[in-house]
Amino acid sequence: MEHIDINGIMKVLPHRPPFLLIDRILEVEPGKYCKAIKNVTYNEEFFKGHYPDYPVMPGVLIIEALAQTGGYGILTLAGNEGKRPLFAGMNNVKFRKQVVPGDTLTLEVTIDKLRESFGKGTGKAYVDGKLVCEGELIFMLG
Repeated sequence: MEHIDINGIMKVLPHRPPFLLIDRILEVEPGKYCKAIKNVTYNEEFFKGHYPDYPVMPGVLIIEALAQTGGYGILTLAGNEGKRPLFAGMNNVKFRKQVVPGDTLTLEVTIDKLRESFGKGTGKAYVDGKLVCEGELIFMLG
């Protein structure tokens, strides 16, 4: 599969900068799995106020990047085009390592359950092959 760049991502997801938190899709199996990357740079808006003397990516934004990755995988499934994925919850989320400027987040989401307007997925985020975050993501389709 050819990688999907930011322009291709914006054709599927409703998010826009500065809140679009994925840069490239590496793999997608519509409705089942999606793998993306996020290049973390010091120029990110959130670093201005989130520990400016010790820049660390907020955990909630790592979760949001995972949610957007899963959203891409869901919206590429036939019949889901144009729907709006809404984050409905998360369970058993664990952060294992800090994410800092210069890191590349590899985001993987497996869709475990998908109904007409509801679903669950398992998200994992890695930096240099090391797990930095994992958890269950719950979403609704509007």
